[in-house]
Amino acid sequence: HEQATKPDTLGVGLNDSPAGLAAWIVEKFRTWSDCNGDLETVYTKDELLTNVMIYWVTQSAASSARLYYEVFQKIDTDYAYKFYVDQPTAYSDFKTEIVHPHDDNLHYFYNVVQFRQHSKGGHFAAMEQPFLLANDTRGLYDIIIMKNKKRDSKNTETKIEL
Repeated sequence: HEQATKPDTLGVGLNDSPAGLAAWIVEKFRTWSDCNGDLETVYTKDELLTNVMIYWVTQSAASSARLYYEVFQKIDTDYAYKFYVDQPTAYSDFKTEIVHPHDDNLHYFYNVVQFRQHSKGGHFAAMEQPFLLANDTRGLYDIIIMKNKKRDSKNTETKIEL
């Protein structure tokens, strides 16, 4: 909640205290991961410390927290609907992700060509379930390639379009 309402206050405190930063980040990993409260079933201590160090060395706690603040601000929906993403888009929905948008809602904003729900994984899916995420990425790639092959069979010109 704090990062969505007062990210700069939070950021100053986290950038000033390595112990505070570590506690904040490790708590997020514990809460937002599919680990049933036991982080070491999913991550090594080295992975967690590396993540903490990236924020500490770059002093980027405030800027990373601002993303949550900006996303949770009230948006003008009429304005937002004008920015439809036409490019083929894939969405991977992991079990303990913070937000689970409905497939139909994503179609208002994105050209969703692939929507996959997973029975495991969480907010840090690239670290927790890299193979599932990689397979989803390959699936989107295959969809794009197949679309281009169908188009190319009708045309003599070869060009990959997204």
